[in-house]
Amino acid sequence: MSEIFPTGQPHKESEPVRVQKLLARAGFGSRRHCDNLIAEGRVQCNGELVILGDRANPLTDSLSVDDIPVPTQPDRVYVLLYKPSGVVTTANDPHGRPTVMGLVPSEPRLFPVGRLDMETEGLLIATNDGKLAELMTHPRHGVWKSYVLEIAGMVNESTLHKLRDGVDLDDGKTSPARVRLLSTAKDKCVLEIAIHEGRNRQIRRMAQAVGLELQRLIRTRIGPLGDERLEPGQWRYLEVDEVRSLYAAGASSDGVF
Repeated sequence: MSEIFPTGQPHKESEPVRVQKLLARAGFGSRRHCDNLIAEGRVQCNGELVILGDRANPLTDSLSVDDIPVPTQPDRVYVLLYKPSGVVTTANDPHGRPTVMGLVPSEPRLFPVGRLDMETEGLLIATNDGKLAELMTHPRHGVWKSYVLEIAGMVNESTLHKLRDGVDLDDGKTSPARVRLLSTAKDKCVLEIAIHEGRNRQIRRMAQAVGLELQRLIRTRIGPLGDERLEPGQWRYLEVDEVRSLYAAGASSDGVF
């Protein structure tokens, strides 16, 4: 795990640090490569162009490379979790049901990014980085999330077109989705649907609106991030380059798919 992400004890670094050191720690490569990024005019601090030798405070200053934010605060933690079915996506549940926060380290305090309903399983990010959480969840950033749906019965082409073009729900028509038929069997089929809105129980409501009998729903990707190795209830820390890719997805116009 990179030093930018602690293993439980927060770093005390609060003095200004050379910008190339912060970039290297954030996964941009060697100090020499980071020097080149600065020399090429691709690095900004608080909106101002950085020059070689500049310093930045990792706790208070905002760095960006090619207009994409760079995580620099040394106490930020990023966890990728496979949420099992039957677990609620909240920090505390007044009904005493198991929560996703009971599956990840208790220190430092993390929060789930977005929400999966109790029956839905799959990938979920937990972090104490509010900036990343906002990039991943706010509709204006348009980050795509992919889901696999196990459906009872067959799905015809007309239904696939409806899902792709947008479905009328009680809170308005959905934006166009990316839909693929992954497999078919005698009495069931498997679809993949990617959306970038994130309305409450949106995939389930879309399936119901077009007459599909949904048996299982799994989130498989968040922007560019996926992991087929995680089993239900397992988690791992994100690598530095994975965090950077999520920031890039949130900052791009198409949310990266």
